[in-house]
Amino acid sequence: MRILVIEDEHKIANSIKKGLEQEHFVVDVVYDGTEGYDYATGEEYDLIILDRMLPGMDGVALCIKLRSEQVHTPVLMLTAKGQIEDKIEGLDTGADDYMTKPFAFNELLARMRALLRRPKNYSGITLTLGDLSLNTATFEVKREDKDIHLSGKEFALLQYLLKHQNTIVTKEQIINHIWSYDANVLPNSVEVYIKHLRDKIDLPFKKPMIHTVRGFGYKLSL
Repeated sequence: MRILVIEDEHKIANSIKKGLEQEHFVVDVVYDGTEGYDYATGEEYDLIILDRMLPGMDGVALCIKLRSEQVHTPVLMLTAKGQIEDKIEGLDTGADDYMTKPFAFNELLARMRALLRRPKNYSGITLTLGDLSLNTATFEVKREDKDIHLSGKEFALLQYLLKHQNTIVTKEQIINHIWSYDANVLPNSVEVYIKHLRDKIDLPFKKPMIHTVRGFGYKLSL
């Protein structure tokens, strides 16, 4: 899953990024509201972690602007303000949840998991296609009830394909979603990970699910 962190305190932002990457999330970080708006509207994210007090455009104004432009990505707002009135204002602008600094990282993860369970194409915390299933909380992957062990990047790739099942996704879309902007991605990285994934979820079974659509990209379908 791809997360956007908009937080002007570099130490907090980088700590969140490091912790989330250890949990297999792909994380982009920006440090002001104007750039955060550009990222939030220009790319596809599963969740936005948004600081309330930001240079350029504050979190409240940013959230209002995103919702007015029909950007419905879940927003978890962070702030040093803990008054009830502040929380109500944050939620009324369109934020989905609100946390006061300082906070425990485990609580942040729990609140993120709750928000990430909401999209329409989720069934609880499990994504499925036929006899293939992926649990977004336990990182378990099964096909025909057999456990499949994936690396972090393979898991992210399969999760992205499952979320867009029966739809052609391009190499560029895959790179943009499962690698962060500061990653050094080689030209054949997508092909390499697609092959690794096929070796694990297709080859041992009779019916392949990952299909190459020549000239366009890939499609996960029965």
